[in-house]
Amino acid sequence: MDKVQSIRLKGLEISPPLFLAPMAGLTHSALRRLILEQGGIGLLSTEMLSAKRLPMENAALSPYLVRAPQEIPLSYQLLVSRVEEVAPAIAKLHALQAEAIDLNLGCPAPTVRRMGAGSRLMEEPALVQTLVAAARKQTDLPLTAKIRLGESLDEDKLRDFCRMLEGEGIELLSVHARLRGEPFVRKPRWPWVGKVKSWVNIPVVANGGIFSVEDAKNCLAQSGADGLMIGRAAAMHPWIFAELTREVYGHAVEVPVLNKLALYLRFVELLEESFLPERRLGRLKEFTHYFAKNYPFGHHLASAVQSSASLAEAKERAALFLSRYEAPPGDH
Repeated sequence: MDKVQSIRLKGLEISPPLFLAPMAGLTHSALRRLILEQGGIGLLSTEMLSAKRLPMENAALSPYLVRAPQEIPLSYQLLVSRVEEVAPAIAKLHALQAEAIDLNLGCPAPTVRRMGAGSRLMEEPALVQTLVAAARKQTDLPLTAKIRLGESLDEDKLRDFCRMLEGEGIELLSVHARLRGEPFVRKPRWPWVGKVKSWVNIPVVANGGIFSVEDAKNCLAQSGADGLMIGRAAAMHPWIFAELTREVYGHAVEVPVLNKLALYLRFVELLEESFLPERRLGRLKEFTHYFAKNYPFGHHLASAVQSSASLAEAKERAALFLSRYEAPPGDH
C-alpha cells in the first residue's frame, strides 16, 4: 500500500504526516524547538491544556503557552469536560493563533478521569457529541481528536463513537492503540487502528509503541494509518522524526550532526531561553527520565539529575555521565 505523503486539513498541510503527541511536562517549547532543529516534524503539539483554566492564562507567563515564532504548525490540545468551557477556551486559542485544535478524549490519568475528562469521555458519547458540536460551531480551524480503543475491545461501540466524531466535524483522529487500562509495556494493537480507518472517511493517525524506523514500518503495515504520532520516543530520540522522514517517507532531510551530549546541552539552553529559572529543573528531570533510556546504565543519569538541587548541578552531572559515551569527533 502506498504511504500517504501529506495530510491536508482545510488550509493546513501536514507533511510529512508525522505528529508530536501531547505529553504533560514534555511537549513544551524547549522540546518542540529541539525536535524542529532536528527536522522531519509535520505537526507539533502543546501539552494538554485545561479548557477551564485556559482563558485566564497569561500567554507571556504561562509555561504551557510559551511559544517561539518558529514553532509552526502547532496544535493546541484541549482537556474539556463541560460544554460551557468550550467557547471561552476556543476564543483564547484563536487569540493565540493556533494552527489546529485537538480534543483530548484519551488520557487515562486518574486525576483527569476524576474530572470527567480524557478517556472517561469515551464512556459518555452523548456528552462528547455535544462538546464536539459546540467546538465545531466556534472555530473554522482544523479540529481533531485523540482517543484510545476504549475500556474493552468492543467493535460496535468504538465504530459508533468514531463515526459520531466524524459526523460532528472532527477532521482527523489519532488513535492510541491500547485500551484505557493497558500499560505501556503491553504491545499496541495496531490492527485496531486499521479498523478505525475502515469505519471513517477522515485521516486516521496511529499512536503508541513507535520507537524506531522498524516500529514505524510495522505499524503502517498493520494499520494502514495515514500518519504516525510519536510520544515518549520524541523525548528519548528527538531525531526520530528526521529518521522516519528519511527512512519511511523517503524525503531528504538535513539533520545537524550533534552527538547526544551536545543535544542534551542544547535542550538545557532551550529551557533557559524558554522558561523562568524556577520552571527549568523540573522539565529537565522529566526529559532526562526518557533521554537516559538511550544508555545501558541510563538509570544512573536519571537519578543523578533527579537528585540535583539546581539546573547547573544537573547539567554538570549529566555532562559528566554523557561524556563517557561520546566518541571523539570524527569517530562517529
